[in-house]
Amino acid sequence: MLLHLCQKEGKEVHEIRVIFCDKKMLRSINRQFLQHDYDTDIITFPFSSTDEPIEAELYISFPKIKEQAKEWQCSIKEELHRIIFHGVLHLCGYKDKKKKEIALMREKERQYLALYFKSFR
Repeated sequence: MLLHLCQKEGKEVHEIRVIFCDKKMLRSINRQFLQHDYDTDIITFPFSSTDEPIEAELYISFPKIKEQAKEWQCSIKEELHRIIFHGVLHLCGYKDKKKKEIALMREKERQYLALYFKSFR
């Protein structure tokens, strides 16, 4: 599905590595590399320029995913996939700092989640 998402967004993929970690490790990465001192669910590190095939790492806090799934009353599987799609959408050029960017990011997440879960019916 990640390759399909990237293709639909006009991007080629060389490699996307997904690394699961605990909240402490992800907070440490957040502090060290982004100078943010708070918990987060995912940090995306692109290693390629925007005109090259994607090469990146996604660092995901599985405990944070479980918390968010409970908070938003969805399955862990759904929240995990939403977060992975979120990270890959960042790699495709989407941002989420401004209101319009956030709205577009959420719409894209919903779109790809629906496609993903539809493929299993």
